[in-house]
Amino acid sequence: MATALKSEALTGARSMGHMALHYKKPEEGPLAARLLSMLGYIQTQDLPLPDGTHFYRFVVDQQHHPRGDGIVYLSCVPEAQRDLMNAIHGALNVGTDQEHPAVTAMRERMDHDPEYGFHYGTLFESLEDLENVFMALEEANRSDPEMKGRLKLVYNRALPGNPDVDARLDASPIYKDATRFAYGKNGVQAFLETDILSSGLLGETMILEFDYVFPGYANHVLSVVEWE
Repeated sequence: MATALKSEALTGARSMGHMALHYKKPEEGPLAARLLSMLGYIQTQDLPLPDGTHFYRFVVDQQHHPRGDGIVYLSCVPEAQRDLMNAIHGALNVGTDQEHPAVTAMRERMDHDPEYGFHYGTLFESLEDLENVFMALEEANRSDPEMKGRLKLVYNRALPGNPDVDARLDASPIYKDATRFAYGKNGVQAFLETDILSSGLLGETMILEFDYVFPGYANHVLSVVEWE
């Protein structure tokens, strides 16, 4: 019978190490890397592979460049995984008029709540930085030849009730018209869904979450989950 390791035995500090992301199409490695750079990640390596694809290493900020944490790896969906996803699509008639109802239901839930399925979150320490990143994404979705129409953006405001937070968000270029709310107070969320990247059961898109927490509050969206 296994014995749980006592927490007091763990004396060293720990941190989140890395996340491995996939881009869908072999030829879109540079595009996926450009997207991650637009999101504020710092590219530290571009390794061309024998199959013609690229393997990238990013970090969340410059201080993590030499470290073993805060890393995002980016590579093409492996061939065996792509074959499996194609088989799933075929078996469930994905994208056809005979599509399995479970696929339709899952899509509907994801459209309602981007946090319903797998996603990866990054915390910003500047709301202005988050706003600038997403305003650039909005423009890219309108006019960038390679990204136009491929970026779905969703914004969640903090639950209302803090006058200072509410006033700041009412003046925000991206949150002033937002009608959705996060599962908590004193913080905001911004989501990007794109078919440039691949994840989830069907591998069709990837959802990335970006958060900001207003300073000075112990009770915030990432510390306490609330329904209303």
